[in-house]
Amino acid sequence: MNEKERVAEEAVKLVEDGMVLGIGSGTTVAVFLKRLGERIRNEGLKVYGVPSSYQSHFLALKAGIRIVDLFEYPELDLCIDGADQIDRNLNCIKGGGGALTREKIVSQASKRFIVIAEERKFVEKLSMPVPIEVIPFAYGHVVRKLQEMGGVCKLREGSGKLGPVISDNGNFIIDCDFGEIENPKELEFSLNTVAGVVENGVFCNVDEVILGSREGVRILKK
Repeated sequence: MNEKERVAEEAVKLVEDGMVLGIGSGTTVAVFLKRLGERIRNEGLKVYGVPSSYQSHFLALKAGIRIVDLFEYPELDLCIDGADQIDRNLNCIKGGGGALTREKIVSQASKRFIVIAEERKFVEKLSMPVPIEVIPFAYGHVVRKLQEMGGVCKLREGSGKLGPVISDNGNFIIDCDFGEIENPKELEFSLNTVAGVVENGVFCNVDEVILGSREGVRILKK
């Protein structure tokens, strides 16, 4: 059993019959959804979900989760998502898959937000480039503001098509390098004050992290 399978198995234990889940995106969440699908089939659970991307939408349907939305369920019981980097205070950088805005929405809509990840993603301080979703009209203005804040910007480009990656919301993604991030919460707030920024990939609202290694899992709480 690899690290992703270990954390997915641990997270699946938290799901109860009748729960409404916020469903993140990415490869670790994909393993979680596969394991949850097995529980749904074997135990006859009824589970509802609000997916954060088309990827997780399709996988949730395959798992037997009933897809709902925030109109019907404005508060969710539990959100399960992955992360690209996690610091010792459980702040995260997310958005490598481009779904950061919807991921942040479902995480904030949930009573409990749990991140599942491999041990190698746990670091002392966040340091990787921060994904930032930007309205295309505002792109030049946003880049200038981010540079004034000390960021080095790179427009994310697609591998399967020419030109920029377009988010599920029809926007650009900028990956902005700020070096080591001393105050993630302050940066998260500052980025969202720039007109044209829809959302950014700094997440400071994590309640719990399940980390997987070859030896097993460890659970970190605030």
